[in-house]
Amino acid sequence: MANGTWTNRRARGGYQLSLVVLFVLAVALVLIGKAQSSLFDRARAHVTDWMAPGLEVVHKPFDAVSNWWNSLGDTMAVHDENVRLKAENARLKQWQTYAVVLQARVKRYQLLLHAVPDPSLSSVLAHVIGRARRPFLETMILDAGKAEGVKPGQAVIDTRGMIGRIFLAGEHTSWVILLSDLNSRIPVISEPGHAQAILTGDNAKAPALETLAQGAQVHEGDQVVSSGDGGILPPGLPIGTVIADGKSFRVALLADPASTQDVEVVDFKNPVEIPAAPTAKDLPVTAAGLPPAAPPPPPAGNAPTTPPLIVPAPPKPQATVAEKPKPAPQQPPATDDDTDNQ
Repeated sequence: MANGTWTNRRARGGYQLSLVVLFVLAVALVLIGKAQSSLFDRARAHVTDWMAPGLEVVHKPFDAVSNWWNSLGDTMAVHDENVRLKAENARLKQWQTYAVVLQARVKRYQLLLHAVPDPSLSSVLAHVIGRARRPFLETMILDAGKAEGVKPGQAVIDTRGMIGRIFLAGEHTSWVILLSDLNSRIPVISEPGHAQAILTGDNAKAPALETLAQGAQVHEGDQVVSSGDGGILPPGLPIGTVIADGKSFRVALLADPASTQDVEVVDFKNPVEIPAAPTAKDLPVTAAGLPPAAPPPPPAGNAPTTPPLIVPAPPKPQATVAEKPKPAPQQPPATDDDTDNQ
């Protein structure tokens, strides 16, 4: 009994001694690490270099299992994405066929009606080199300027739709004012209602749509394109889709200026033709087959330019029956007194 008690005390005393020794060693290592931090860093680097090959060998099976598990999840996601893309591709092929049929029909109608073809558009490819967002200005900077044919007012588009228009052109750079900018105003048309409107920017992602006519019918989901009014922007550029905002309408833009990298600057060459002055052959009197009126004679000297007053000629008197001439009065016969006086 006594021997067992002594053995337990000895074991307990050895355990306590080990804890004290470990505590002292830990404190000593902390103090040495504070004083000689570079020494421990070098030791840690040597140990890591010595254990690196073994760690790579041990870690390879875990990497293989992790990659296999991740690939299994990616395989399922790719399968679902493939199914979705196949369905979308089938719908796009149907729309492509419908668009080709409509395009051929439009060309046939244009030939029958002898329609004037649309003016050709040329474009300059530019890269976005900067963006500036301020409280009253939202712009992009392009690496194309006057040397490449860029001019203020030209439309800027990407693969999805219109982004804005050039408002400042340098020699090799240009600034684009976005459609969402507070200073942006462009004429647009909503289809299929063909309602004339103005797309007004207010620094929101979706610009406001202000219709011009009181009876214009605009519905949510209509497509908005440029109208070409004014001869600056080409007609038919896709812009966005109409969305409802309470009692008003806004346009969700197709293009995203924040993610656009490459754009096209469209050069729309459609000068406004000045009509010629009308001639005598264009007057309605000549078109009706009547001789044109003679112009008034030019005024002489400083005479007033008022036209002369035309007085109508008096009517001719009608012929009457000729009256008989009256007999001349007879003189009385001479008397004796008259003879004596003579």
